[in-house]
Amino acid sequence: MKATDLLTPWYRRFPFGNASGNGADEPGSLSPTPILDHRSSEIMRLVDRARHLARSPQPIHVLEAAHSLIAHEVKAVYALEERTAASRIVARGSGSCSQRLAVMECAARAVGVPTRVRALLIDGTFWHPRFPHLKAALPSGVLLVWPEFDVDGWRSASELFGSIGCRGGDPFSNQGSETLFEAAGRCAVDWDGKATGPFDLSQYVRADHGYFTHRDDAFRLLGQTLCTPSRAVADPVLRRFAAA
Repeated sequence: MKATDLLTPWYRRFPFGNASGNGADEPGSLSPTPILDHRSSEIMRLVDRARHLARSPQPIHVLEAAHSLIAHEVKAVYALEERTAASRIVARGSGSCSQRLAVMECAARAVGVPTRVRALLIDGTFWHPRFPHLKAALPSGVLLVWPEFDVDGWRSASELFGSIGCRGGDPFSNQGSETLFEAAGRCAVDWDGKATGPFDLSQYVRADHGYFTHRDDAFRLLGQTLCTPSRAVADPVLRRFAAA
């Protein structure tokens, strides 16, 4: 065990994976939550702009436009507090890749596309390329809440706009300015080993905690990667640093 693991919720450390959600038949929802506050003025304005940009009433086209707006206008930073309302992320103009994915979920629910999440425990080594000088400070496992969208059947965030690898490009390296949010938008993230090849990241999945109707529920049951005191100290500092 690494020293930094002492800062993670105990019920994920001993052992990893003993708390879980439900199976793949877990329903999605269109309801607002404290995190997914899609009826807020900030989210409604974002969705209205996405509709105008899409020039199409089809939800998938609106979501593609929303992803582009978020990618360009909500700066990627190293924020840690996962329960921050999506409207605050938009208002700040910055958020982690997970927080930006929450904004995408808000946009989806606002246009009538139900969403749910799958909670995965990702090996801490996955983030080593992004933090090459801080490897010893990274937890052994990082909780990742990965959204899925009900567009003609359930699609993960990385398959929302096409099958894995359909948009080409280089494999996701988890370094530089591209975060998981951008990589998902170009279909370059595969947590399940569906597409054998450079986009397969399944070797980093240490535990699958199952599905939750709301991301709020996942964090309520599983906690966040760092415990509350650690986040209270680190989040105000780290969210000032852009992913680069």
